[in-house]
Amino acid sequence: MQLLPPLALFLNQKCIKMHQNKLISTLKERRETLRLTQETLAEMAGVNVRTLKQFERGKGNPTLETLQKLADIVGMELVFQVKKMNTDV
Repeated sequence: MQLLPPLALFLNQKCIKMHQNKLISTLKERRETLRLTQETLAEMAGVNVRTLKQFERGKGNPTLETLQKLADIVGMELVFQVKKMNTDV
């Protein structure tokens, strides 16, 4: 097994944060477009309102199940893509 060099690890973490920020802003925009309060969305999704508030502030770390529940309520589809690793590192 080959370990990632520190720079590659940093870039991967930066990329993850970029995608997380996009997910947060998209979910929040959709919630606002639907005129749902955080409390209403959380209740409809069966999610703790504190979890949703933290996530929208970029502080939370919700589970995939929680993200799916929120996405379902606002009509979003979560799609995950596995990228090929560059083995020449």
